[in-house]
Amino acid sequence: MQPPEDQLRAGHIPADLYRRLPPGTDVHKVVIVQEAPRSYKGPIVLTLVVTAGAVTVLLVLAFVVQVVAAAAVAVISASGGLSYTINRSKRK
Repeated sequence: MQPPEDQLRAGHIPADLYRRLPPGTDVHKVVIVQEAPRSYKGPIVLTLVVTAGAVTVLLVLAFVVQVVAAAAVAVISASGGLSYTINRSKRK
């Protein structure tokens, strides 16, 4: 037994289609149009682009937050409002 796709490619018309043809139709001139198989390339590429965009936005946001925090610490420490010391105790 052949799958239906092979039968349609070979020009055979299935019995259920014969019943739907109007009387007097020349079956040699009947064209059966099949829908093309679905392509998953578009949704996959879209998912990759959205993921890459989200990662890029997060990286830029992290960089901006770091620069703003460093600038804020520099301004506050330069104005004398904040200071920090690092104590390195020497052991004898």
